[in-house]
Amino acid sequence: MTARPILLWPDRRLRKPAAPVEAITDEVRAVWDDMIDTMEAMPGVGLAAPQIGVMLRLAVVDASSERGQAVRMANPQVIHASGQGREHEEASPCLPGVSAKITRPRAVTVQFMDETGATVERDFVHLWATSVQHQIDHLGGRLYVDRLSRTKRDMLIRKSGKMR
Repeated sequence: MTARPILLWPDRRLRKPAAPVEAITDEVRAVWDDMIDTMEAMPGVGLAAPQIGVMLRLAVVDASSERGQAVRMANPQVIHASGQGREHEEASPCLPGVSAKITRPRAVTVQFMDETGATVERDFVHLWATSVQHQIDHLGGRLYVDRLSRTKRDMLIRKSGKMR
């Protein structure tokens, strides 16, 4: 297990949808382990595989206060979202040094394949819900800044580039 380098904007892979995972293999489990190490090293509350250059629909999320509670997900998809929104300051290591307030559903039900290969449904609320939705966006080739106005998005991208 090891922390891997994060792709930085404007790497084209950040804009490409990731490929579905066909089966949970030892290789997939090793990628998840590296993703958790990378997430902990940032530190962050979630990571999508494309952020480390692995173009598979894999994500990890750990918004627990004690850490060590990472949920490993393959092919996650939101199957239900609450009508109530929650605003949260979001950031991404792909755009270092910048963040923005994003409103997303406060709670979501997500269907995904877990580390055993079973398809499960799990409810996420608050920061867990925000993080899982943020990772699903990455899997589809979207960044949180895509949820902002063009002016605000362009400003943050320029600011991040200048900070590097």
